[in-house]
Amino acid sequence: MAFAAESGQIADIYVINLDRQPERLAAVMHELHRIVDAAGQPLSQRLIRHAACDARAAPAGMLKSPDIDPYYTLADQLFVEPQPHMLPASFDLNRPIRMSDAEIAVAQSHIDVWRKIASSDAPYGLVLEDDVWFERGFGRLVDVAWREMQAADQADPSFDVLYLSYKEVRHGAPKTPLSPNVFRPERGLWYLSGCVLSKRGAQRLLSLLPCRGPVDLWINQQFHLMDVRAVRRSVIAQRLDLQSTNSYSILPALTQIGILNDTTPGTFHQRPTESPVFAFGAQNSGLSSLAMALSMLGYRCCSDLDDLPHSELDRLLNGRRGRIFDAYVNVASLAPHLARLRERYPGARFIVLGELNQQAARTSELLTVIGKGVLHLDELAGDWPALCEYLRLAPPIARYPSIPDRGYRTHRRTAINSTAPAKRLRHDVSPWVAPERREWRGIDTEPVELPAQSAIVLTRFDDDLVDLSTSRWVLRDDTFPGNLALFRPANVRAGPAGGVELRVEQAPLGVRNLSAAAVSSRDRFLFGRFEVTLQATDVPGLVTGFFLHRDSPRQEIDVEITGDRPDRMLANVFYNPGSDGAKFDYGYRGTPICIDLGFDASKALHTYTIDWEPNEIRWLVDGQIVHRRVLWDPTPIPDLPMTLHVNTWPTRSRELAGQLVLGILPATARVRRISVNAIHGDDIPQPIPPTLRSEPVSPVALA
Repeated sequence: MAFAAESGQIADIYVINLDRQPERLAAVMHELHRIVDAAGQPLSQRLIRHAACDARAAPAGMLKSPDIDPYYTLADQLFVEPQPHMLPASFDLNRPIRMSDAEIAVAQSHIDVWRKIASSDAPYGLVLEDDVWFERGFGRLVDVAWREMQAADQADPSFDVLYLSYKEVRHGAPKTPLSPNVFRPERGLWYLSGCVLSKRGAQRLLSLLPCRGPVDLWINQQFHLMDVRAVRRSVIAQRLDLQSTNSYSILPALTQIGILNDTTPGTFHQRPTESPVFAFGAQNSGLSSLAMALSMLGYRCCSDLDDLPHSELDRLLNGRRGRIFDAYVNVASLAPHLARLRERYPGARFIVLGELNQQAARTSELLTVIGKGVLHLDELAGDWPALCEYLRLAPPIARYPSIPDRGYRTHRRTAINSTAPAKRLRHDVSPWVAPERREWRGIDTEPVELPAQSAIVLTRFDDDLVDLSTSRWVLRDDTFPGNLALFRPANVRAGPAGGVELRVEQAPLGVRNLSAAAVSSRDRFLFGRFEVTLQATDVPGLVTGFFLHRDSPRQEIDVEITGDRPDRMLANVFYNPGSDGAKFDYGYRGTPICIDLGFDASKALHTYTIDWEPNEIRWLVDGQIVHRRVLWDPTPIPDLPMTLHVNTWPTRSRELAGQLVLGILPATARVRRISVNAIHGDDIPQPIPPTLRSEPVSPVALA
């Protein structure tokens, strides 16, 4: 048998398990206890727990290792899982993709186990991740495969790696049969959650380091240098009832080239149970970072305000239903009411940052009224474990945010109303979208002054697009999930009257049957005025867009005109929290507003403007404000650098733009000019509080 007492059998079973997930170890122990070896002893007696590397707990820099090269490419992915219907020559296959911290931690955990096996006396070890279960017939099939390999090798099996758990790539793994129940793969096996590793195999893998990319991807690249085998069917499965702690860095790249069509989750699944939360602290103690951290944990958090809108303050102090928020950080007007809040909300959580006695004595005195149960965090603390333990929540994979404190923003009591009538469309549901309330109009704050000019770099240009400068613009050759087309550079053409034309047409491109056009800025921007003069298309199913966008976390500010209704404009905002690199991307609708233009945007050129400031966003058409949003109306204002885009594309959503009419194609949108007056987004720390209104704007709405 494969599991026997003889020297030529599998001896030890290594289970890779995070310290914070003992229940998973218990589940694997239970699984192994049901399976016995040749002597009738349960396999659980052979279990050796290996403490996994934890991406959440590792301090910044600790995930750097000479064993791992964190950068790999789309070409590496396509070597393992080729896509016969894609045109890889059209894409940048060698653009570096950085592994997520979770992927690095998984790779390091496996490498550490390889070292244990390489230095042990046992010839073979079974390596398991802690989210597995064993298929019926596991022991019988492994025993049969083991005997077949003994016969083929005329000795103990001489493999380096034997896959017991795997998933073949979409179009099948190329393989060579070794025996009726064992094959040799050339490449194309995903998962490394259950495999037998020989002592020689562990030594060979260590000699081939560094691991370049996710470990299950990289090991496929080494198959030709090793003796890799797999049983005829996977006999170890991964549990589907457990939430994965991994995050997959390749997904955005696969989405961009059209291989994946729906990778955007619809809702945020973690909901806080401990609320409301109140936090106070000294100046520059990390309050803005704490507010962002609470948002990343799923709280609807308002922060850094001198006061709350009357409706919210009244509901909070009087315990009435219908509050917008469940966390309040650095709100000055709440400090005098701490005793009342403690009495009104016995289960509330109170957090104090830094030393309050020196700079906020009054608040410190009032906190003594609260009594026990206050979480005190050190100044500028970046501490997920303490915060999450206090709030009884699992920490996110993303690192704790680090952003400069904003200080108090002044709530403007008299709201400015200078917009056209608008219809609110169906919104996403997430902690970062305020629920609809009749009296809620967001939080309007006073603008603040631009920082010293030496602290920022301004970008100003007015481009007629006669000559598309490659130093300023990129012609896109990718796609995204909701797009029925691939963007092609050839679909961006010089216009007969100046500017460029963006064309959508039928084209057999494998992963898509349509081609479209998109132009993007090379630079990213943080706040400013962005203006385009364009004529939209009127073909149902097509969207003409002018927008700012970023990923990780996803934030976006849109102007969209749909082909089925070119007499209206959609203004939209997507907001997800976190510092640069946090992988939050929840929802696909955003928070759209429909505005009647009073004209047909497909009949002539018009000018559309996005005025983006830290405290508000304004949309203008032909110089007149048509829509305005302030904080939490219904989202926070996007606060991270974004790329500027203009495009025309066919949407999958009939709800958005109607049913696509293929018979009318090809279709064209015209873009005459693009103007930018903005902060260069990669040169300054975020957030900053500028006002970049370059000239007065008319408060007159369109008729």
